[in-house]
Amino acid sequence: MKERTIQPDFWKYSLPGGFEVLAGKTDADNDILSLQTAAPNDLWFHAKSIPGSHVILRHPENEKPDNQTVKLAAAIAAWHSKARNAGIVPVNYTEAKHVGKPRGAKPGSVTIKREKTVKVRPDIPS
Repeated sequence: MKERTIQPDFWKYSLPGGFEVLAGKTDADNDILSLQTAAPNDLWFHAKSIPGSHVILRHPENEKPDNQTVKLAAAIAAWHSKARNAGIVPVNYTEAKHVGKPRGAKPGSVTIKREKTVKVRPDIPS
């Protein structure tokens, strides 16, 4: 694997079952996290239609996250968005391989396909 000269800055959370969540801190970090750091089968999350962090759910090899793990990662995405203080927040998610960047788009702007939406309360693991 090629070493990158720019290291993204992100928040890191450990979830039960060996799952790990990474959330970008800036638009540039979001780009690196979504387009370079994420493995194709990692899940990608973002609060729907609201500015916020790109969030990646990394999973142990051959492990698929259950619904509870998906909701925990979505809650982290909601927390790292402008909707942090809202009650229930819709969060889009898809496999990272379905996240792309339009040519010339500003940092942090991506397109997604095959997304699903889950509604969660913003939260981070304590």
